[in-house]
Amino acid sequence: MPTQHPRSSPARPRRPSTPTSAAARSPCTQMASTIRTRTGRRGSRGSARTHTRCAARCSRRSAGSRSGTTRASSQRARDARFCRAVAGRALGARPDDGGAGAGCLFGALGAGVVADKVSRRVSIAAACAVFCAGSALQTWAQSLTQITAGRAIGGLGVGALSMLSPLYMAEISPPEVRGSLLAMEQFSIVLGCVVGFWTGFFTRNVDGSASWRIPLALQLVPGFLLGFGMFLLPASPRLLVLRGKRDEALASLAKLRLRSLSEARTDPLVQIELMEMEAEAIMLQRASPTGEGRPMRNEALAWARLFDRRYIDRTLVGVMIMFFQQWSGINALIYYGPLLMRSLGLNGSTVNLLVAGGVNIVQFIAVFPAILYIDRLGRKPLLRVGSATMAASHLLIAMLVFQFSGEWSEHALAAWAAVGCVYLFTAAYGVSFGPVGWVLPNEVFPLSMRGKGAALSTASNWLNNFVIGLITPPLMENSPALTFGVFGSACFLAYLWATYTVPETANVSLEMIDELFSSPAGQDDMLLKKQVEHELGLYDLVRGLAERDNNP
Repeated sequence: MPTQHPRSSPARPRRPSTPTSAAARSPCTQMASTIRTRTGRRGSRGSARTHTRCAARCSRRSAGSRSGTTRASSQRARDARFCRAVAGRALGARPDDGGAGAGCLFGALGAGVVADKVSRRVSIAAACAVFCAGSALQTWAQSLTQITAGRAIGGLGVGALSMLSPLYMAEISPPEVRGSLLAMEQFSIVLGCVVGFWTGFFTRNVDGSASWRIPLALQLVPGFLLGFGMFLLPASPRLLVLRGKRDEALASLAKLRLRSLSEARTDPLVQIELMEMEAEAIMLQRASPTGEGRPMRNEALAWARLFDRRYIDRTLVGVMIMFFQQWSGINALIYYGPLLMRSLGLNGSTVNLLVAGGVNIVQFIAVFPAILYIDRLGRKPLLRVGSATMAASHLLIAMLVFQFSGEWSEHALAAWAAVGCVYLFTAAYGVSFGPVGWVLPNEVFPLSMRGKGAALSTASNWLNNFVIGLITPPLMENSPALTFGVFGSACFLAYLWATYTVPETANVSLEMIDELFSSPAGQDDMLLKKQVEHELGLYDLVRGLAERDNNP
């Protein structure tokens, strides 16, 4: 939990002097600049003194105007208390107070259950509604409690969407572009980081509370677009088949493959794809028998299968890819960019924000090569090269900080070399653990466990995200060099893990993936699926098409 700073004692009202431009500014304007730059050092004496001075100044200005009415004075006093609370949280806390992280964690886990109970589209739209409700509460908050509650509510929506969006994309995508489309998840995340950061940068000096309300309100735009836009998209044909709605599934698949309904009924490729979905649905029902009238127990047993000896290796791959994705330190740079840049000797809030904002831009650019080549080069080479580069960058930064900390003004070249290493690390992350982290969990699990395996992997992402946000401020206060050293060590472990544990799944069938694991779970699924495909007549259809092509 954040260290609570002492509140200032009530300031004695004084006769106001002739207002200057600085004095006439709202206390929220002064506090917002502090919030946007996140300059605090957790529990430090300087932070407490700064907080006390800011709080006292807000109190004096809110109480010092004799010409104002009693109501205006009371309102300004409430504004000052609100600014004091938010400033204290900005000075002494991490970016979120735990509410958003917990909401994301439970949202991701809950989405794995809800998505199977209702349609994917309705689930995504409902998650957008929850997210927008949380964003609206933050935007129009009048107290720190309302902001915290808004973050927790919005976190539920974000966590659910981080699970539902890749699931929906995987179910509607043609097999030949599924990997690239799943990598687009990382592209969208980074795009949001870039837009959010630079919106906050350009509004940081806006008068009044609008400086931080505008960036928060901006969240509502993509939330509304996605929520309402989902009803313009086709339903997941896989889920429709699973529920026995074959005609609706055919209509949805026809729309996704740019065919009319009449064309889809005679198109052999569409018919083969639909039959494969039917075979998968029957296979899932046979492979996961459930007892009647005991839904809670059946659900618990389904989750417990992830830790069975047949699936534990795959579960660890999905969970650990998200673990190393977060412990690479990328979100520490995004959350505490200005603070980390000051540890490298860069002074001035504008310089700090500009350099930290460049991290998001570099990451955004680096995602494009991954989208283009993730299926050509493979997952494992990207992970190995990326983790090695990230480890070298972090450890070099740690050595520079240890050697020149406190003497950066005399070693400007060393400071900028450290900044260059930060950008190199970001580029390496953008082509490796960033996008691959959203691809692997959807590939290593057999068909009967893929949904819950992806949900557990996403939950690992949010849990480790929460931990990183919690430990970074005290690590930075204790030793910036140690902070970079910890992240560098994690990246080195990620290299060893990617080298000796992760299988190469690019363009590999499920049978071949089984050869890389110690259990035949996927092979069992495939044998059952082949039996179902024979029963449905899929092999007869394929054989007939082959004979027609050979005898035109």
